[in-house]
Amino acid sequence: MKVLVVGGGGREHALAWKIAQSPRVEEVICAPGNAGIARHARCEPVGAEDVDGQVALAKKENVGLVVVGPEVPLVQGLAERLKEAGISVFGPSAAAARLEGSKAFSKDFMERHGIATAKHTVHEDVKSALAEVERRGGRCVIKADGLAAGKGVMVCRKLDEARSAVQRILGQGSLGAAGSRLIIEDLLEGEEASVLAICDGHRFVMLEPAQDHKAAFEGDVGPNTGGMGAYVPAPVVDGRLAKKVREEVISRAVAGMEKDGHPFCGVLYAGLMIEDGAVKVLEFNVRFGDPECQPLLMMLGEDIVPILEQAARGELEQRPLAWRDGAAMCVVLVSEGYPGAYEKGKLIRGLDAAPGGADVMVFHAGTKQTEEGVVTAGGRVL
Repeated sequence: MKVLVVGGGGREHALAWKIAQSPRVEEVICAPGNAGIARHARCEPVGAEDVDGQVALAKKENVGLVVVGPEVPLVQGLAERLKEAGISVFGPSAAAARLEGSKAFSKDFMERHGIATAKHTVHEDVKSALAEVERRGGRCVIKADGLAAGKGVMVCRKLDEARSAVQRILGQGSLGAAGSRLIIEDLLEGEEASVLAICDGHRFVMLEPAQDHKAAFEGDVGPNTGGMGAYVPAPVVDGRLAKKVREEVISRAVAGMEKDGHPFCGVLYAGLMIEDGAVKVLEFNVRFGDPECQPLLMMLGEDIVPILEQAARGELEQRPLAWRDGAAMCVVLVSEGYPGAYEKGKLIRGLDAAPGGADVMVFHAGTKQTEEGVVTAGGRVL
């Protein structure tokens, strides 16, 4: 069969690379793809957020499965549109994707279904938000309610930092509609980890725990980014803790979504804070993390396509997945200035010098093929 991968970043390169290895797949199509994905898939110039275009492409190519990489088209309802067209899709409905699309919805969902998370308040005006950060003495986490491409979370330890974040997002509208509502919550201390699960609406299988790093600079300092690197497995999530996450986070979330009438099919990503054996959920995402997806798929020791197909059909086999021995680490190369302003179109040299094979991969994130060669086309590049 043909498989369509929606997106064009590092996560989608890893997905296209892994899916292309399956004997069940005759061709991988990726839209829009990038210069690296083109080595494993046929790239089509349809934007990830062009829902009509993606549906038309899937119908035209008669694909057997669509795998949606980014969160925005899921929140826009791409999964429903594909199902209405009779096309099998791995990814949650727009209603289920609100777990990531709205932080306020997600926090309310967690509180209703007994999933431990930080205490929070919700604000739509500068005055009430400033009063809340004053009450907290500035020590808090400020989150934009909507999707902000990994730039909507500010960890504040001082009052001036918190005031500035409120004024920038709510007062000046720096994040647009995504920041029209703010969540202000407790600043949790501990060690972060990510646990992802593939879900079919009723059942799920957990992936190996991962840990990513979001601060831009060495030593976990600097502004938050979409992710500067990740490794798998994460030793902080041992067997006892994995059982706790399974029972108290993933299981409750899957059951809660089904109870609320929005069965979750796709990847449920739980960003966790762990301290003294206690686990709290920082956030839910509704797709493979980027860059966690890259080391996870490097470590997965079996064909991913049957797993995705089963989940899309609502027939997921609950069993332990096969994993390679050892560990995998991903380091992200970014454009100077990221996550702020950066230049595009810089020539990338040395790509062919990187060793390939089963143990080393260069996944492309923000790249573009030109007559001169591969050039930078985003903040996170490789």
